[in-house]
Amino acid sequence: MPAGHAIAAVCFDWDGTLCDSGAASLRAFRKSLAEFGVAFTDAEYRSVYTPRWYRMYEAFRLPESCWPKADQQWLHHYREEEPGLVPGVSAVLDWLRHREMRLGIVTNGTRGRVERELARFGLQAAFQAVVCCEDVIEKKPHPEGLENAFALLGCSREAGCYVGDTPEDIHMGRNAGTFTVGILNEYVDESRLSESGPNLLLKAISELPGALGC
Repeated sequence: MPAGHAIAAVCFDWDGTLCDSGAASLRAFRKSLAEFGVAFTDAEYRSVYTPRWYRMYEAFRLPESCWPKADQQWLHHYREEEPGLVPGVSAVLDWLRHREMRLGIVTNGTRGRVERELARFGLQAAFQAVVCCEDVIEKKPHPEGLENAFALLGCSREAGCYVGDTPEDIHMGRNAGTFTVGILNEYVDESRLSESGPNLLLKAISELPGALGC
């Protein structure tokens, strides 16, 4: 917990942090790139994973002219999936709301998809701020999205916190000058997340309330 400051608002990444979309995203990514003759192992995926697809396309040497079509195909294949919430998320959100925390989401995901998933989980009213890729000019790790969310929540960066599962999440939080929490998962190498320098690194999101001292 940040010394000298009580947490008043918690913002979360969506994919992989709250929504258990890691396996679904991997399957959709593998299917979409296979259509361009690109194959990769799970280990290669973990070593380069980023919510910024274009950087992954570069890592897998997909020609830039194919990127828009690859995006379309990923969305097509992902629509066939129905990922659930990460285990423990419902209890964590209930805990935080019971303590009158203001909650937000900052994601590189598209608003249409994220809102559909929020509706499916019955979480439309759980978050007072939802910032998606269409809402910003600069994507993660630029702090624009998180700064916008804190403004919507009426919260200073000192009283806020950002929770994510990728190095880009942690870098965004650090760039915004706020307290950052990294959550480990099987789709991002632990060393990469640790090296990004979160204030806290947790094995599971269920540990969050205790770690924040809520």
